Amino acid sequence: MQKIIKISLLLIFVLSSTIGSAQLNKRKKSKKDTHNFRYEIECIGEGKQGTYAIKVFSYSKKPHIAIEAAKRNAVHGIIFKGIAGGGCINKPALARNQNLEQEKSDFFKDFFANGGKYSKFVVASTDGATEAGDITKISKKEFKVGVNVSVNVSLLRKDLEAAGIIKGLSSGF
Repeated sequence: MQKIIKISLLLIFVLSSTIGSAQLNKRKKSKKDTHNFRYEIECIGEGKQGTYAIKVFSYSKKPHIAIEAAKRNAVHGIIFKGIAGGGCINKPALARNQNLEQEKSDFFKDFFANGGKYSKFVVASTDGATEAGDITKISKKEFKVGVNVSVNVSLLRKDLEAAGIIKGLSSGF
């Protein structure tokens, strides 16, 4: 009887370790696939004050990874690229300094890590539900996936200002 209990406990331990490892690998794969922040971004409208509704097209070998990466890419685009076209006027990037990402690389490495602070600014998204035509196979090994995302830009700006990463609007140019 004790042998059965020991074997059962050992099996439970091995299975839980395997499952946890698989989930960690999935998160690492998502970060690896999107590490270079390869995406397209366009405005689809303005939500309540301080919120942008945007469509982000991310690239990945697996569609579900691109869907999750869209949230990270949306925040990255608002900080460093700005948003052009679509359903609203052009929105400049929050970062005025083109080298900011490299200069503050330690901050942004943690900020954009899996489960990082970037996720608190994504207030809504399609969470995996894509519209017709939003998943396109562009090669044998890669998909382009469009996801609608809403980002609280006011809160993002305040947070980056408080951290000393960007200057406030009242600080001048």
